[in-house]
Amino acid sequence: MSIIFLFIDGVGLGKASDANPFTQSVYRGFSAMTGDQQFTEKATDQTDTNHLFKFVDARLDVEGLPQSGTGQTALFTGKNAPKEIGKHFGPFPHSGIKPFLKEQSLFIKAKQQGYSCNFINAYPDIFFKKARKRNRWSCTTLMTKSAGISLNTTQEVKEEKALTAELTQWAWRKHLNIDVPKITPEHAADRLLEQSEEYDLLLHEYYLTDKAGHSQEMEKANHFLDVYDRFLWHLINNKSGETTIVLCSDHGNVEDLSVKTHTLNAVPLFVYGPGARNFADAQRISDITLGILDTLNNKLTD
Repeated sequence: MSIIFLFIDGVGLGKASDANPFTQSVYRGFSAMTGDQQFTEKATDQTDTNHLFKFVDARLDVEGLPQSGTGQTALFTGKNAPKEIGKHFGPFPHSGIKPFLKEQSLFIKAKQQGYSCNFINAYPDIFFKKARKRNRWSCTTLMTKSAGISLNTTQEVKEEKALTAELTQWAWRKHLNIDVPKITPEHAADRLLEQSEEYDLLLHEYYLTDKAGHSQEMEKANHFLDVYDRFLWHLINNKSGETTIVLCSDHGNVEDLSVKTHTLNAVPLFVYGPGARNFADAQRISDITLGILDTLNNKLTD
């Protein structure tokens, strides 16, 4: 049994409106998450044996709009990161919460219990040059490095072992002039499924939804959501029976293009597979780490 952890940045459940791309287009994968309901605040919880969908809180009892640095740290460590520093902070992790990612992350806890982990996203050479020069790492990359797991490079993409940020490899080819072919979202999903067979826990990050939200452009939001929706739909329909998909976000954003900022909306928690029962009590984004660890540990006793 393996766990595929899908982190999708900046996706909340908002009101049905002309500013909400989820009510302007049909997205099969997002609809499947909710049990074929519209992906809005009106959706109701789903608690079938192998399918859980519910709203979880990203505010974490701290005033202000949730931000990526604290939200992702909470998601990946189980710690109330904004409470620790008294505010929401982002997009990079605040110095006061970096120890959570360096010492108490999901990856570190899973590895300590004997499980294999990997982060399937890859980064071009220019990313490493800038990150090392500034010593500025995102939550996912800091967590991965601190757990002793190598970050994927262009080489792993060419070997079809890793995924680019936009999934289709188009941006790497067009904007970075890297010699990789354009692929479909379905091809990207197959690559993730193949790699998930090599690890107990495999993480994927998609941040372009958050970028689209900040742009306030419906066309851009529709494009990035459509790509991810095709990717997600293929994963849902082609994963093995023993694999559990866990999807969650760090804060709302793209569901309300009437504002440039993040939102106060709850975010989706979707769990599909035999581990769904381990997330029944999850109420906040900080509960996801425990649910994943419980699912991994159940592997020992099932």
